[in-house]
This record gives sequence, structure tokens and C-alpha cells, in this order.
Amino acid sequence: MTQHARGPFEVRLAPQKADNVQAEGSGHGRMSIDKHFHGDLEASSQGEMLSFMTSTKGSAGYVAIEKVAGALGGRKGTFVLQHSGTMDRGAQQLSIAVVPDSGTDELTGLSGSMTIIITTDGKHSYEMEYTFAS
Repeated sequence: MTQHARGPFEVRLAPQKADNVQAEGSGHGRMSIDKHFHGDLEASSQGEMLSFMTSTKGSAGYVAIEKVAGALGGRKGTFVLQHSGTMDRGAQQLSIAVVPDSGTDELTGLSGSMTIIITTDGKHSYEMEYTFAS
């Protein structure tokens, strides 16, 4: 049975230095992710994002991995989210999925996806659909 979670979250992104000479000249950005989720997902996460902005205004791409630790629907444990996003001249596409078999403890067997909502005043919230393997 598919379950739903929603709530606000805060995110802090911090620029990181490239870890090698080739990466320094590649034109991509690297950021650390620090999030705090509230609502149906009471958790924190840490992760890393790689991004690239093209010379065309509004066109870019990013990928990220973040490990989430806390409680989802009252079940405690950790799981990993994988992000893949693009902007095509301002048109956005974002996919965030639970990495298969990444759930631990009471979140073992978790699968699902997350949507991020950013309001015009910059506030962040999430909606998540998820299931557990039987």
C-alpha cells in the first residue's frame, strides 16, 4: 500500500573545493547538503551535489546523493535519496528516488520517490510517496 508523507524542510548548501586538478577546470560546482525535515518525515540528511551551469541562461544540471536519518511515519532508520535534475532554459525536471535496498532498521524495504516544492518566498517543502516490501 502506497503511503504519503509531507512537510517543510530547511536546507543549507555549502560550496566545496574540487578534489583534483581535472575537476577544478571542468566548470562544475560541488556543494555539501545539510537538511532538516519536519512533518511526516522527522529527520536530518547530509549529502553532496555536483552541478553544471551552461552559458545559456536557465540551462543547468545536477546530481546528488543524500543520506537521511530519522523517522518516516514513525518508523526509525536511515535511507538514501538520489537526485537528478535539469533546467532547460528555465523549464525544470527533477527526479528524487529512494536508492533500492538503502533502508535500515525499521525502514528496511523502503522504496519511493520525493517531490520538492519551493514557494516564491523561498520556503521549501516535500511530498513523498513510499511503500515497504513485504
